[in-house]
Amino acid sequence: MNAVFVANHAGAEVEDETGPPVVEAINIIKEYHTEIGTRRVLDRINFRVGAGERLGILGRNGAGKSTLIRLVAGLERPTSGHIHRGLRMSWPLALGGGFDGDLTGYDNIRFISRLYHAPFREIFDYVADFSEIGSQLHMPVRHYSSGMRMRLAFALSLAIDFECLVIDEVIMVGDARFQKKCEREVFESRQDRAMIMAVHSTEIVNHYCSSALVLVGGRGRVFDDVKFATEIYQTL
Repeated sequence: MNAVFVANHAGAEVEDETGPPVVEAINIIKEYHTEIGTRRVLDRINFRVGAGERLGILGRNGAGKSTLIRLVAGLERPTSGHIHRGLRMSWPLALGGGFDGDLTGYDNIRFISRLYHAPFREIFDYVADFSEIGSQLHMPVRHYSSGMRMRLAFALSLAIDFECLVIDEVIMVGDARFQKKCEREVFESRQDRAMIMAVHSTEIVNHYCSSALVLVGGRGRVFDDVKFATEIYQTL
């Protein structure tokens, strides 16, 4: 994991660890300065997710879904507003860009285990079994295909005992058999975990989420009626 990712993510967790066991976004605004002026990507976003609750974030391309996920995970800071992290947060599942390419998969796993004070042998055994990468775990990650990186990142995300899983689009990776394995592991084996997921699939949101945030042009509204939220999304 690169230094920026670690510093941002670790710092974000420490910031709010004494609060209630929820993840809460409070009046989040995110702006970027461009050559043609300031662009507001997110405009006063609010939501609250507790243990066992699953929030689906719906929106067309450019609506701000991935930006919101990065803010929630601590990879970026909001321009204004506050994100309270009262649960132990994951990085976005299947995010493989933070690995040190010169290290082997084995060494990356060892580094992450130390970072999160997790038992290395248990973490390694889980990742080795779930990822199905085999002896490739002992090769430098720079030689991995994109699919192998995603399998490693996905397995490592699940191996750490996070209380809230953060998901950006990619929920299942690999072939159909492996995708079913991922789906069972995320949604069935971790029913007590909070989840915040940005997805295009209304089927996943309807089936697995307890609420939905619909983003349109950076503005958002949370619906407890998930079916109604997906119907609105489909009309956008």
